[in-house]
Amino acid sequence: MSVQLSSIKTGLALVLIGLIFGISLGISFGLNEDLFKDFVARGITANPDLHDAKSQDKIWRYAQRAHFHATGIAAFSIGLLLLIAISKMKMGLKKLTSVFIGLGSFYPFAWLSMFLLAPSIGRGPAHSHLITETLTYLGVGSLSLGLLILLANLFLGWLSETQDT
Repeated sequence: MSVQLSSIKTGLALVLIGLIFGISLGISFGLNEDLFKDFVARGITANPDLHDAKSQDKIWRYAQRAHFHATGIAAFSIGLLLLIAISKMKMGLKKLTSVFIGLGSFYPFAWLSMFLLAPSIGRGPAHSHLITETLTYLGVGSLSLGLLILLANLFLGWLSETQDT
């Protein structure tokens, strides 16, 4: 069986970028975890009024979550993209849906944003920062929309190239 991947190339590229980001982050933790922890410690030392005793561990956890989410979302997104490729969805909609799924790779960057911002502005403001919220809504919203379109096609036959009767 030959699966035509041209309809999902853009989405696949986005997902692979997310996967490479997650793997690279994990490798960098292994090579020099102290670099990340020192970044947090310096930020907390420079802004002690913004932090409590839990800040060091919680902010370090944001970087870990960026890694976990990037690799996890990429793994299941590749499966979703393959389902799109073999679906009976219209070609143009396959491309659009694959891009929506691929944009889900932006969500882990919200965790990275919180990691980078929290030492200097505090955990709460980092969570609600415009960059963090934009990445969150873009990633989660796009992934959810792409999944909804895919499910409507697979289970309800909507948006198919040929309508089954």
